Parts: sequence; structure tokens; C-alpha cells
Amino acid sequence: MLLVIAATAAAEPQAQIPGMQAPADQEPITPVPLPPAADPLKLALGERLFADPRLSHGGSRACTSCHDTRTNGASANRLDKTIDGTKLPFNTSTIFNASLSFRLNWEGSFRTLEAQAESALENQRVMGRSIEEVLGKLGADRDIQQQFSKAYGHRPDRASLLDAIATYERSLLTPGSRFDRWLSGDAAVLSAEEQNGYQLFKSIGCVSCHQGVNVGGNLFERHGIFHPLASPNPEILRVPSLRNVATTPPYFHDGSTPTLDEAVRKMGATQLDRILSDQQVEAIVAFLNALTGTYRGVPLTAAKP
Repeated sequence: MLLVIAATAAAEPQAQIPGMQAPADQEPITPVPLPPAADPLKLALGERLFADPRLSHGGSRACTSCHDTRTNGASANRLDKTIDGTKLPFNTSTIFNASLSFRLNWEGSFRTLEAQAESALENQRVMGRSIEEVLGKLGADRDIQQQFSKAYGHRPDRASLLDAIATYERSLLTPGSRFDRWLSGDAAVLSAEEQNGYQLFKSIGCVSCHQGVNVGGNLFERHGIFHPLASPNPEILRVPSLRNVATTPPYFHDGSTPTLDEAVRKMGATQLDRILSDQQVEAIVAFLNALTGTYRGVPLTAAKP
């Protein structure tokens, strides 16, 4: 995951009084909503498909192989591997809250979850199957045929396959972070350091790119504005969400930075031309830790290597 911050000069923040906050409608970040209403039959089918290795060439992997919904929605790897064992070009982004972003993947190549799922299935390096091959495998399974029939009224086809997967992915929202509870009026849920970290996050310009419901994910930005950051290409990337960022090391599009405090320090230098003090880094990291939400009522955790 990459932290992309616009270069915006600002003064140091005033000390935040614990328990004091601006009205939520005046803040540049809004809480993660509850998952949208969905047909439970389509939702259950999508969850099953997301974990089904028959969607990949040779049954070697499922969507969950790189997007572990039991932990952080991604993996602990710097770069996940292709079907043939070589490394993928980008660090895997979390699937959690992906539906809240305006574009998908690091280069922002896809506008919809359906389009992204279709591309991943047919990418010979990722899942390595054609949709027709997947449908053939699923169509030979009487049980899943019946599940499609109950959910969609017919045997599996391209549209229903992609719709079921996307329906499940839209349910992968993580509301209930401590920061969202603070936004919603629980003034005591954040520590003084976490509140100061949020004020600093706003005042030095991080929020110029990381704002809105997904704390990012809604614009493109050039990285390495003042100094080199990570792999130089591509130069323009979709700004990623910082939701659950404390659970998704390593960081940046090439996965080159192992810790969140190092990532924050690098972003200050490369995007803002600022050398952040240890105290500033600690405060911002404290705030970022407060962005960890819950899935099915359980806080997200980092994936294990």
C-alpha cells in the first residue's frame, strides 16, 4: 500500500484538548458505512466463489490466496506471485473497502468490481483461466448449479459469475474503527496523541490526498515529488485508501517499506519536503492505527508472513 500525500505547506498543529472535536460534518474524512443491502443468496454464492480454486488454472489458487479476508484483505508479501511463480509487479492492495474507491488497482485501470474481477480471472499471470473455462468447471458441479439457479434463476453465466463476486466484494466494508466512533461523537475514544496525530495529518497536508470516506482512493497523484520514494514507474498512481493501513504492511506500490513509521517518515520527505520529528511520526502513526475497522464485528489484523 502506498501513502501518497500532496505537497501543502502549513503550520504546526495546536495541542488538541482530549475530548474536544469539530462537528463530524466539518471533517474531511467521513465514517465507513455499513455494508449495502444485498440478496443473501447472491452474497453467499459470491463468498463461495471468492474462495473457490476452480476459478484458477489448475486449481492452484483462489481470490483468497492474495486477498485474505480472515486478516487484512491482502497478504504479508512484498509482492505476491503469479501462477508460474514469478513476482507480480505491484504490492497487493486490500480488498476491504475497495468498493469505496473511485478506481481499482494501483494504476486505476478499472471502474467497477466486475471489470476488475473479469480481468483477474482472464489474466494468465493471476488466475489464468478464461471465463468460459470457469463456467465449464462450475457448470459441471450440480451443487453450485443449484446455487446459481436459486440466486439468479439460471445456470452460471458470465454476468451472474461476475455479479456474485462483486456483490460479495461490496460487502467487505470495515466500519466501527475508533476514529469513526470519534467522528460519530464518542469524544473519549481517541487518546490525546491520536487526536494530535490527526490534527498534524491535516495541518501538514496529508489530507490533501487522503480524505473522504476511504481516506484516499478518490484521485490520482504523482509520487516522489521532492525526492525519490520507491520504484519510479509508474509515476502516476491512484492514491490508495489508508483505511486499515496499520494492518497492511509492507507499504508502497512496490512493497519496499516494511513498517508504517518508516512509510510516514518517507512520505513527509518525498511528498511534502519535510523532515518529520520522531514525535510527529509517532503521533501520525497513532492516528493511522485508529483507522483500523472491523469485519463481521472483529478488528482486522495484519497477515502473517
